[in-house]
Amino acid sequence: MPDSDRSASLTPDGRGRVLADGMVMPLLGLGVWQVPDGPECVQAVRAALELGYRHIDTAQAYGNEASVGRALRESGLARDEVFVTTKFYPGRRDPLIEAAHSIERLEVDYVDLYLVHWPAGGATWAWPGMEAAHARSYARAIGVSNFDPDELDQVLADATVAPVVDQVQFNPSAYRRALLEACDKRAIALEAYSPLGTGRQLRDPVVGEIAQRLGRSPAQILLRWCVQRGIPVVGKSTHRERIAENAQIFDFELPDDAMGELDALDRTGGTRAALERKWW
Repeated sequence: MPDSDRSASLTPDGRGRVLADGMVMPLLGLGVWQVPDGPECVQAVRAALELGYRHIDTAQAYGNEASVGRALRESGLARDEVFVTTKFYPGRRDPLIEAAHSIERLEVDYVDLYLVHWPAGGATWAWPGMEAAHARSYARAIGVSNFDPDELDQVLADATVAPVVDQVQFNPSAYRRALLEACDKRAIALEAYSPLGTGRQLRDPVVGEIAQRLGRSPAQILLRWCVQRGIPVVGKSTHRERIAENAQIFDFELPDDAMGELDALDRTGGTRAALERKWW
C-alpha cells in the first residue's frame, strides 16, 4: 500500500488512524517500557495527558499498569478520551484471566487494545483467549506484537476476530518495508515502537542535519517520519520537556528529499522480519 493510501485511513485532523474494525487509534502514544512502577511512571503519564497525548501504551510484563491507571484517574479525563493499550505476557497461560487482572490493576472497565506481546510458544495458541477477552469486553480491539507475516497468516487462518494491529520495532534504521506492506495487505495496522532506535538514532548525523535544516529536534524528525506514513507510533520519555517536544509533530511535514534520506538509513534490507534476534 502506498503511503498516500495509508494516509487515507487517517482521521480528518491527521492525528488518528482508523483501524480495520473502525476504532480510531491516536497516531502518537506514550510508552512506559522500563519506567518503574510508582511516582516516575505516574508523573510521566500525567504529563503526557496534560500535554495532549491521548494514547498510553503499557504491558503486563512492564509491571507498571497500576501507575498508569493512577495517572489516568488523576488526569481528570473521561475514560473514553484516552486510548489505553496493554499486552498479554505469553509466559502466562490464559489471556482472558490476565486481561481481567490488567483491568483490575488499571482500575478501568476495559482496555482499548490488547496485544499478544510476542509469539512465544507459537503464533496461535493465545489467540482463542484473546478473542475471549474481546468477547467479554475486556478489550475493545485485539492484536499482536513482534509477529512476522507468516505468524500473522497463522493467526488469520483460524481467527474469528482478526488482529487489527502488529506493534513492531520500526524506525529509519529498521525500515521493515516488506513487513509494512504485508500488514497493509492484511488490513492490519503496523504500529511502531522504538521509533528513536532506543535513542541511538538521535545521534545519527543524517537525522541531525535534517533536524537542523528544518529547525526541528532529531526526535521530532524521527517521529514525523512514521506518522507521515500513517503509522501510529509509541515513544518513551519520562522528562516533561521531551514529552512536550515529541508531541510537536503535527504542524510540519518532511519534504520528499528528507524522507528519502531517512529511508536510506535502513539496515535491515527492507525486511519482512519483525525482529533480527528473538529474545524468547
